[in-house]
Amino acid sequence: MKHKVSPEVEVQAMKMAKGTQKMGQTKDQTKLIAQGIEKGIAEYKKQQGKKLREIDKQRKQRIKQRDNESTETVESASNHNPMKALPWILLGLSWLGFTAYIVL
Repeated sequence: MKHKVSPEVEVQAMKMAKGTQKMGQTKDQTKLIAQGIEKGIAEYKKQQGKKLREIDKQRKQRIKQRDNESTETVESASNHNPMKALPWILLGLSWLGFTAYIVL
């Protein structure tokens, strides 16, 4: 299976091959060297793509863990909050005070 490479990579590989060309080297040999360079560039890009995907997966897992931990923390904090009844107590006291003011 031949890897498809961009024209820019082909031009870059040919420049590199011509830059390292030895005296007496034929055009076919230079072309083979350029193909080897193209293959190396394609392999490098493939490896970098794999690394980036792996890093992205790890980043997403960390974000997911952080979200899960923060929701657990919020849930546990809201369940153990003794101040939960305070607004209702204050509302009841205010109504009692209002009723006492009206009656007296």
